[in-house]
Amino acid sequence: MWFALLPNHDSSESLLKQGIFLADDRPPSIASFRAAHLIERLGRVVRADGFAFGLNPAQWEALRYLARANRFSRTPAALADYFNVSRGTVSQTLIALEEKGLVEKSRSARDARVVDLALTADGRRMLTNDAERALAAAIDEGGSAGEIAALLASALSRALARRGGKAFGVCKTCRHFRREGTSLACALLNTPLTAQDAEAICAEMEAA
Repeated sequence: MWFALLPNHDSSESLLKQGIFLADDRPPSIASFRAAHLIERLGRVVRADGFAFGLNPAQWEALRYLARANRFSRTPAALADYFNVSRGTVSQTLIALEEKGLVEKSRSARDARVVDLALTADGRRMLTNDAERALAAAIDEGGSAGEIAALLASALSRALARRGGKAFGVCKTCRHFRREGTSLACALLNTPLTAQDAEAICAEMEAA
């Protein structure tokens, strides 16, 4: 990458002098560019094993999402929104996963028009082979995993906002999340929540 060759300092003026940005472009810092590049490389590390165990990268991503999403967000529509892809693309991925016995579909008890998705026992077992687990272990070894996750979540939220994408996010960080003693609830959906729901990804999440 071209920015890897630039001086090791955060000088926007330096970038402007080299003609890399116009004066009104408000260039990011060198450190920000390096961080973005490292994130992209980490993604490549995971994607390098994206065809392991007879799956493709899109199928692995769908399994990961379904493992992390709460019960209100495990639908084809939410999955498409999360990855910013068409409903048709998601449909093909889900058909393949269902044929492999890794995902099952059912009519939603909340709305008969909605299809709910769930991992099967085989689907959960498949995720024990996920390359993302090795990356997570590497992050743990470096320490500060919580701080890294918070910084990345904040950056992702801003990036999605700029392109008009849905933020998603952990249920308990939402402005609609309610806790009264040991009772948890979603004020938006007017429904009780479990502790597992509170820790999961939600399609309706809005920052508090």
